[in-house]
Amino acid sequence: MPDDDFGYTAWGRDWVRLAQPLRQTRPNPLLPRARKLARVGGAQVTLDGRTVRGVVQRGRNTWVVGIEVAPMSRETIAGITGQLSGARPILTDDVHRVLTETGHSPAPVLAGVECSCSDDTGCCIHVLAVYYEMARRVDDDPRIALDVQDFSRASSGGTRPATAALPQRWIALNALDPAGYFTVSK
Repeated sequence: MPDDDFGYTAWGRDWVRLAQPLRQTRPNPLLPRARKLARVGGAQVTLDGRTVRGVVQRGRNTWVVGIEVAPMSRETIAGITGQLSGARPILTDDVHRVLTETGHSPAPVLAGVECSCSDDTGCCIHVLAVYYEMARRVDDDPRIALDVQDFSRASSGGTRPATAALPQRWIALNALDPAGYFTVSK
């Protein structure tokens, strides 16, 4: 049964693939619990440059997860910047497909993973829950997938790729001012 909560865009699927690699030959019994943790809000994620910090709460226990994402190579940044040229490009699944086909995959490469739990494999339920939460965030705003890999900070040929100019696909409901939408006429 497909799980449409996470990775419903190609950008988010890259993060789901970290939790569910294609090379995996056996079912991972931690995946359903990790998805549930992310689905019910048990995994809180903050981004700090190339570091994804997660706080996972399960019952009365709390674990801290740190995921360091490797920066994109200059060649990949140049290739992505070339594909995004034009008037206000939107990061769609088609853009992701073209980037991948041209050899400039925007999929994250991990530089390091750590969790405060006793599991030292780097693939505990807490790390998996953070992957799923990142997939949900990236599904909502694919620019996060590029920003966490230093795309917006890196230079390519002396120019700075500007992801800030890209339009947002979603807006948080609490960011809207009701006074701007509703008026009372007397």
